Amino acid sequence: MSALSQAASNEAPLLELREVHAGYGHIHALKGVSLDVRPGEIVTLIGSNGAGKSTVLRCISGLLAPRSGVIRLRGMEIQGRQAHEVAALGIGHAPEGRRIFPKLTVDENLDIGAYLERDPAVIAARKQEVFMLFPRLAERRRQDGGTLSGGEQQMLAIGRALMQNPALLLLDEPTLGLAPVLVDTLFDTLKLLHAAGKTILLVEQNAWHALRLAQRAYVLETGRITHQGSAAVIADTPDVKRAYLGGD
Repeated sequence: MSALSQAASNEAPLLELREVHAGYGHIHALKGVSLDVRPGEIVTLIGSNGAGKSTVLRCISGLLAPRSGVIRLRGMEIQGRQAHEVAALGIGHAPEGRRIFPKLTVDENLDIGAYLERDPAVIAARKQEVFMLFPRLAERRRQDGGTLSGGEQQMLAIGRALMQNPALLLLDEPTLGLAPVLVDTLFDTLKLLHAAGKTILLVEQNAWHALRLAQRAYVLETGRITHQGSAAVIADTPDVKRAYLGGD
């Protein structure tokens, strides 16, 4: 365990979910989900398609109000708040499917990510930090988002979320549909963010990569947490190996 991870393990959670239930119409998607994310950690949430992983992130970021349960950020209850209120409290969300603005330029997409910030100098500095993480975006800053490749659009979605300098970054399937070389590049970037102290809750279909990157992990199956613990222990759990890592 790194010194940063050790320090995180001794701190109070930045994010807490306690017995969160949520759904869509008659569909009960989350059935009492509880999890913690501490400052400076990367925590991954893995599970099969339809398990409810994206629903967890939507509840945290205010895109979906839970039916019951508690969500706390720095000890403050945030469940049921509007998405713009949650963003202002320090949660950035890069959703599944990227959801960039295709007819706006890279620069304009990033500016939208910083809509809560009024100081042009701060916005410019954050944009340069994004360009340092993703040099390809700097090369294409005047291009419309819709003309970028899938990998570049994913970089833009993450960069847009980083523009608000969030205390907690939610990443929903960031490698979905990317070529293997871009998957490796993206995970290298997440390592840089972690080294810089960024706290990340990662939903990722590539369980092998996610468990190698994260310090702790949760497994979600049909709306319930079935396994939790250090990422190394979860990766060595027989049920998890069989279901998500291709092991025996």
